[in-house]
Amino acid sequence: MVDLEDSSSKIMDKETAHRRIFELRKTIEYHNARYYQQDAPEISDAEYDRLMKELQNLEALYPDDELASSPTQRVGAAPLSKFAPFAHPQPMLSLANAFGADEIKDFDSRVRRLAKSERVDYVAEPKLDGLAVNLIYENGRFRRGATRGDGAVGEDVTQNLKTIASLPLKMKTGAFRPIPEFIEVRGEVYMEKEPFEKLNRRRVEEGDAPFANPRNAAAGSLRQLDSKITARRPLNIFLYGVGSAGDAAFASHWEILETLAAWGFPVNPLIRPMPDINACIEYYEQTGSIRSSLPYDIDGVVLKVNRLEIQNLLGSVSRSPRWALACKFPAQQAATVIQDIIVQVGRTGTLTPVAVMEPVNVGGVLVSRATLHNEDEILKKDIRIGDAVLIQRAGDVIPEVVGVILSKRTGREKEFRMPRACPECGSEVVRQADEAAHRCVNLSCPAQLKEHIRHFASRGAMDIEGLGEKLSAQLFDAKMIADPADLYFLTKEKLLGLDRQAEKSAENLLEAVERSKTPALDKFIFALGIRHVGERTAKLLAGHFGSLEALMSAGCEELTAIREIGPEIAQSILEFFAEPKNRIVLEKFQRAGLSPRTPAPTAQASLQGKSFVFTGSMESMGRNKAKAAVESLGGIVHSSVTGKTSYVVAGSDPGSKLEKARKQSIPVIGEEEFLTMIGRQIHRQA
Repeated sequence: MVDLEDSSSKIMDKETAHRRIFELRKTIEYHNARYYQQDAPEISDAEYDRLMKELQNLEALYPDDELASSPTQRVGAAPLSKFAPFAHPQPMLSLANAFGADEIKDFDSRVRRLAKSERVDYVAEPKLDGLAVNLIYENGRFRRGATRGDGAVGEDVTQNLKTIASLPLKMKTGAFRPIPEFIEVRGEVYMEKEPFEKLNRRRVEEGDAPFANPRNAAAGSLRQLDSKITARRPLNIFLYGVGSAGDAAFASHWEILETLAAWGFPVNPLIRPMPDINACIEYYEQTGSIRSSLPYDIDGVVLKVNRLEIQNLLGSVSRSPRWALACKFPAQQAATVIQDIIVQVGRTGTLTPVAVMEPVNVGGVLVSRATLHNEDEILKKDIRIGDAVLIQRAGDVIPEVVGVILSKRTGREKEFRMPRACPECGSEVVRQADEAAHRCVNLSCPAQLKEHIRHFASRGAMDIEGLGEKLSAQLFDAKMIADPADLYFLTKEKLLGLDRQAEKSAENLLEAVERSKTPALDKFIFALGIRHVGERTAKLLAGHFGSLEALMSAGCEELTAIREIGPEIAQSILEFFAEPKNRIVLEKFQRAGLSPRTPAPTAQASLQGKSFVFTGSMESMGRNKAKAAVESLGGIVHSSVTGKTSYVVAGSDPGSKLEKARKQSIPVIGEEEFLTMIGRQIHRQA
């Protein structure tokens, strides 16, 4: 790739420039199709913007006869042939981009110069990361709707748009302005983060590939040929402007927004009028600071000149209006290169491949590593050492590889294979036929022991405050501890022997260790790190056996008699307590005075033996609260429908679990019936 500086500020010979222009046009058209038509982008928005800016600069210096068909002269990509074409009465233009306060000020200077005004007021709004649509209303009723397409012609997705609950099919009357006979209303279809996560979990449960992000999910949902599928997707919409407005006359953009809201259209409540560009910059920075807390994804802020007479005076260039600007935030996705794939060993011996990448800034955080989960995941995504990849921070926190940028593959990339020997201790690595994970067979593997100690002290287990990953590894490496039980034999003198260990910190740690000596039994069982025994299973075991001694002496038949405990979990428990090294550690716990608390008697278990599956959204309570209510009454909650399911609780927007329940004649109850069921039981407990 030619550097932007090389192409825009240095003089090329004409032949080299035109070759680069041709290459850029071809590359941008390819990525337009990936983004707008296939909903599967390969590069980040920031990289796409750089390519587009380079092309614009070169075309300004070296215009040619093909300029009219250049991607700089139009928006997006041609509409898909599977949908009827929709000619927009007024073109849906794209927006010019800015990447910081200086460029925002430059935009304001141009606007004021062209408008011949010392000061211009604006409207600022969050830039949603969704899919732009155009809606036609005639005499107050929704008639047709389409995607933006190439700006002139979009895809007719009327039936799918009708399934969006927040989109009014009829405009409200009685507002301060009469409803026009004809109006184009522009908006953005999007999907909120929490419903997106639920949708992806449902897709995984049903064997479908998860969506990469909410924008792709929204775009893919709106482009379904079967509107019944779209109706099951949690789509939402905000309206932000008008195209042709018929006989409706407005003086300002803010007046348009107020009128749209009065007509019953959902308008983003974060949109604000701005007196000048300094207020706009402050809004841009403030919105960026709350970005992660919003229920939906945004990738910037849009600024629009407020007065329509000034908008008309400024006009548009080929693909964007001069009176509006998209002020982008730092990219949440970015392209980088995988330099190596290393393997880390976890507390159960699981080997996890990790991508070591050229450091890249993703959403303000420098990212250089990302988990690749397991060998199957690497093969599925065809990830190789040396590949250019697109990465993102899942939930703005965890780095993940979205996919390989195949167009950048050179042939020199190396395929990855899981090692046959543990990289930490050199012991044999095995993979069971029914598992995706590779494991180290050595129970004394240093990496496993370190992770086991960290897990033991974690918040969901013994919750030993101050004993994080770094300190626990430091204690292990200094040979002060070899297992979790050794924590209870630490002394202040030993701790002060560590590098950078202050006296107060040592005292605080010893106090935290002492407080952890009387844990709840289920927390202690979970802290032991028995394979396949998570928090839920630990609660079942604690509730059934009542003491660690009873659990240790249980046989396979008694374990599998507990609902949810199958042969695999039972075998794992038996093997753990039969291992001599584990018995030694348990005896050390006893000598240290550690005494798990016996579970309190359970409340009336009127749902004992009943299993529930939830599908759709609960309006009165979240899924976690509903699950807790069932478990408090002795019931069990599963994620999928089986022949043993007692009830399927169907909320709003239920998924395929509902149809599966009906096919298997499993009782289906609504939210009200469910609330009545648990309400009666909870009332009797009180």
